[in-house]
Amino acid sequence: MKKNLLLLIFCAFSFLSFGQPEAYKEIDTLFAEWDNDHSPGAAIGVINEGKLVYFKGYGIANLDYGIPITSDSKFYIASSSKQFTAACIALLSIEGKIGLDDNIRDYLPEIPDYGKKITVRNLLHHTSGLKDYLVMMYLAGVSFEDYFSIDDGIKILGRQKTLNFSPGDEFLYSNSGYILLAEIVNRTSGMTIKQYAEKNIFQPLGMKNTFFNDNRKQVTKDRVISYKSQDDGTFERYLQNFDALGDGNLLTTVHDLFLWDQNFYTKNLGGHDFNEIMLSQGVLNNGDTTPYAFGLGCGTYKGLKTIYHGGLMLGFSTEFIRFPEQRFSVIVLANRIDAYASTKAYQIADILLKEQFIENPKTEKLEPGLINNTNTKEKPTLPELKLENYIGDYYNEPLDATYLFFLDDGILKLKIQDQQLLAECTISDMDQFTVEYRHIKFQRTDGRITGFELDFGREGNFKFQKIK
Repeated sequence: MKKNLLLLIFCAFSFLSFGQPEAYKEIDTLFAEWDNDHSPGAAIGVINEGKLVYFKGYGIANLDYGIPITSDSKFYIASSSKQFTAACIALLSIEGKIGLDDNIRDYLPEIPDYGKKITVRNLLHHTSGLKDYLVMMYLAGVSFEDYFSIDDGIKILGRQKTLNFSPGDEFLYSNSGYILLAEIVNRTSGMTIKQYAEKNIFQPLGMKNTFFNDNRKQVTKDRVISYKSQDDGTFERYLQNFDALGDGNLLTTVHDLFLWDQNFYTKNLGGHDFNEIMLSQGVLNNGDTTPYAFGLGCGTYKGLKTIYHGGLMLGFSTEFIRFPEQRFSVIVLANRIDAYASTKAYQIADILLKEQFIENPKTEKLEPGLINNTNTKEKPTLPELKLENYIGDYYNEPLDATYLFFLDDGILKLKIQDQQLLAECTISDMDQFTVEYRHIKFQRTDGRITGFELDFGREGNFKFQKIK
């Protein structure tokens, strides 16, 4: 009896050494500034050895009605949704309804024939070379708060004449692949992706509060609203007014994500084959392995293996990190644009896994001297330009967008079609300007401006022709 009592005390101590109240108080301090009745915030979950050992909500889910966030609040999880789209594809491949190495044009003939085969696997691993439809919407002046659907995304992709690179040559994260995957599910499963995921994933796992939101008008109990802060300290809500999904648009809760997390250990859904497919990383044409599996990032943190995915869209910020060898996971779902859910999730891991880290990452910091040297470098002399030469309307067919350049009090400014004024154009070199992350390089024929080329980070080579 005494021996059994000592064993029970030891087991309790072992559990508390991981989940001691002091550690949880330290986690609470990460969210303390949001833990009130007038601020949006976050819901968190900590999973250890098959148990949801800590879960809590901080702040308000709906400021209009003062509804607090709880672990049962339904969050839009943005790009963290991709793993569920990929799971649908994985199950359909096991059923034999989809071949992972099939040409996507077998399912989606609307996608242009680029002369090179794009496979379903390319879409899953972000190696297709397809341009990102959300980036192209942004470049065309479309607000993400406007209505758009999968069909709109497919139409945008159908207008594109080129790829970013040959399929399989590179890894480049693109939301386009995942709306196309959702449409492939729609066309091959005999039901919508919402219905297929509900029948084959969410119901079997008991995820009663998870679904693909394919109807923006749907009334959803416990839905969380997202916010951005204003200069006067108040908040303004975002409007989610679209039906596109696959790359995002899944609603779920901390408790439901716990059930999904556990299937990677129990393998109750899909068995061993499903798990193997979900965790299989992409391989490039040159044999290199990509850091991305089926809607899941693969990496390490402080020497420990991680499986993860985050999301950021319209004020929602989410992160879901799994440390599979420790059977430990962290979930952070936030409804404020400044939440930095990924940072918060890793900070929670720092608190609870600090004794298990194998190595500490090297932190590179700029020394004050280096910063001073950078600031004192002589700035390049910029040419004097006649800004009136750039005035005009310029059109790009793949974006179906017109850029209007004009002078306002001697400053060159840009409007995109009928959208709001973006910003002034800042000269960077001869015939080159930057405006809101865009790099614009004007082109001349016989000394006359005839168009420009636009680059936007990972997306580039958009050529505009002057039309008037």
